[in-house]
Amino acid sequence: MSRSGRCKTVLLGDTGVGKSCLALCITKGYSHEHIETTIGAAYFPHSVQIDPDTVLKVDLWDTAGQERFHSLAPMYYRDAAAGLVVYDITNSESFRRAKMWVKEVRAANGPNMVVAIVGNKLDLATGDKRQVNRQEVSEYAEENELLFMETSARRGDNVGEIFLTVAKQIAAKQQINSPNRTNDTISATSVTTKTTKSNICGNC
Repeated sequence: MSRSGRCKTVLLGDTGVGKSCLALCITKGYSHEHIETTIGAAYFPHSVQIDPDTVLKVDLWDTAGQERFHSLAPMYYRDAAAGLVVYDITNSESFRRAKMWVKEVRAANGPNMVVAIVGNKLDLATGDKRQVNRQEVSEYAEENELLFMETSARRGDNVGEIFLTVAKQIAAKQQINSPNRTNDTISATSVTTKTTKSNICGNC
């Protein structure tokens, strides 16, 4: 018998770090060459196959990163089961801001919220272009009990992996694997996260 759960998940972080690209990559399997700046928030329905018998339906919200929309963020992360806080590996200021987002959502939602810190634009982090040290973020994540992964929404690197890891943690907290929990059957599976070289997003 198939089991399923449903949750609200939110993407947070500064503008230009690649949140929309990550959302498109995981839900559509590609990134557009040109993506308009998110106004307010955008909704992406998604399903993750956690194991052969368990599917998690994800209501994924991609929030705007501009400061003028910051006051709207709480309505999207309030009561969310998970938050993916995204920063740009080639922009140290975006990581500093990401840590502020982590504090904000933790203060609002408490310790039961699954929070991941995601370093995007791994494909650009070559030579001296990398501004955020991976070990530094890893230690920060461990100290604050965060999931951590570096991704490339442009190439699809680790995009499926971070969403699956988050989904598994949500499932564990919601206990949707419990045979005593009644759920509707859902047959959808997680989409592929490979991108084509022709679909390149400047902000991805």
